[in-house]
Amino acid sequence: MLDIGISKIMLVAGIALIVIGPERLPKLARMAGTLLGRAQRYVADVKAEVNRSIELEELTKVREQFETAARDVGQSVSRGLDDATRDVNDALGQSSSDDTPTYEPYNWDSTPAPAAPYVPTKKNWRIKRSAVPQWYKKSENVRRHVQSGAARVARFRPARPMRSP
Repeated sequence: MLDIGISKIMLVAGIALIVIGPERLPKLARMAGTLLGRAQRYVADVKAEVNRSIELEELTKVREQFETAARDVGQSVSRGLDDATRDVNDALGQSSSDDTPTYEPYNWDSTPAPAAPYVPTKKNWRIKRSAVPQWYKKSENVRRHVQSGAARVARFRPARPMRSP
């Protein structure tokens, strides 16, 4: 490819200094750095997107293999069950007829019936509130009465010192 060494980079930098000038060279170097950074980010994003698409394809292949394996197992179990049923019927002397049940694999895609909607019970909050004993409320400093802000300030205001006459 390109054989770029320190001497060639110094030569290009010297020519750029002469052609562009020392005033505009820092701005140009800064712009080149930002463009190079954008290009690197773009390449990294493209690589990540390609990796994601490859992983997605692999996952779909694995899923398809799993589904076919599960289907094969279900069919073999169904065949074995039918054979066993037929053998038991033959052993009991019953003829194999069309009214014998065949077992089908469970359909996982079917949706269950919707449940009844939840109806909340109406509870009386006064009864619920009075269920806690008053002595417990007092020991835990639970408010038992509604108080205005001014009354609360007056209640917790420190006492005034007594004046001597």
